[in-house]
Formats: sequence, structure tokens, C-alpha cells
Amino acid sequence: MTRPATPTKTELSLLEPYQGVSLAQIILPKSSTELAEALHHLALQRVVGFDTESRPTFKVGEDSGGPHLLQFATAERVYLFQLDSEAAIQAVRQLLGDEHLIKAGFGLKSDRSKIRQRLGMQVAAILDLNDVFRARGYHKEIGVRMAVAVLFGQRFAKSKSVTTSNWESKLLNDRQKLYAANDAYAALQVFQQLGMSEQAWAEFLA
Repeated sequence: MTRPATPTKTELSLLEPYQGVSLAQIILPKSSTELAEALHHLALQRVVGFDTESRPTFKVGEDSGGPHLLQFATAERVYLFQLDSEAAIQAVRQLLGDEHLIKAGFGLKSDRSKIRQRLGMQVAAILDLNDVFRARGYHKEIGVRMAVAVLFGQRFAKSKSVTTSNWESKLLNDRQKLYAANDAYAALQVFQQLGMSEQAWAEFLA
């Protein structure tokens, strides 16, 4: 079977940039009230875009101790949960264990492993969009950048300096917030654009 074509690096560079969410759409819930409001809004969703960020490591075998940040995206906003308090950890545990809330993202095997190591739990209802694209004939790890290019004809930029920044920091800068939020938000948009029925995507749930 011939694999579907994907843009080359040169072709990717010529695409219009992906806009994603604005800072005004990004929420970092901290207080008990903010966490409760976030849980309430997310509980109303069936599918959210999902990703995690961990402090980078630069030595072989070094453990980052992450994840330090978990992102949950809806069509209206993106919640960034920093695991720097017991209240935030408990809120995240509730979301991760919710079997009704589908968490869709890319390359989630590593995320699941880190969550299991740090929080001692399995993530319920997780949907790795790489599996969906592979089933449609694409190479194994298409990733969010290529998916955005294929489905929307847009260039999803990722800055290495932001990728390798300190995600354990209690004060994330605006570039970090936008980077983290758009990883999850783009995953949700890709999921929606794929137009899968619940029966179809249920086959890919882990």
C-alpha cells in the first residue's frame, strides 16, 4: 500500500503559520476555586486535547521527575496544571482517571510512563493520534506538526529553546504557556478534523 504523501521540510517552511490559542485563552488554575472551576468545565467535555511537559534532562539515565505540567484543551480554552501543590495533583488525578473524558494527543506512550512513575496511576481513556494516522497509512510517528500540515496546510512551529526550558519553574513565561497550550489545542483540532465516529475512535483507546 502506498503511504499518503506528507510535506517535505522545504514545503513545511512555506506554509502559513498555525495560529493556535492566545494567552487570554490559557488558564493556570491555582486556588481551590480555580481548580474546581477547571474540573467543572472539563467534566462537561467528551474529548480534550492532552499533553504533558517535564523538566529536560541532559545526562543519560537522568530522571526529570516529571511530568511537571499537564495540559487539557477544550475548544474555548486550555488549562495548564502545574503539579506544585497537593490540590493540583488531586485535581489532575481526577481528570486522568475519568473514563468518560477522552484525552487525545500525540506520542503519549512516554507521557503515560512518566505519569505512572510520578503519580502511581494509569491514565484512563487515552487516545494517541499517532495510532489513528498509522492506521490510515502514514508512518508510525506523524506527530502534531505533520498532522497540522497535512490537515490544515499550516506550519506548526516548535522552538527548541522553549522545548528544553525549565518546565518545573513555578513562573512559566508567555512563550512556555503558548507552546504548552498549543500542543494540546492542536491535538484537539486534529482530532475534530479527522471526523471519526465514537465507535471508530473507541478502537484506539488505551
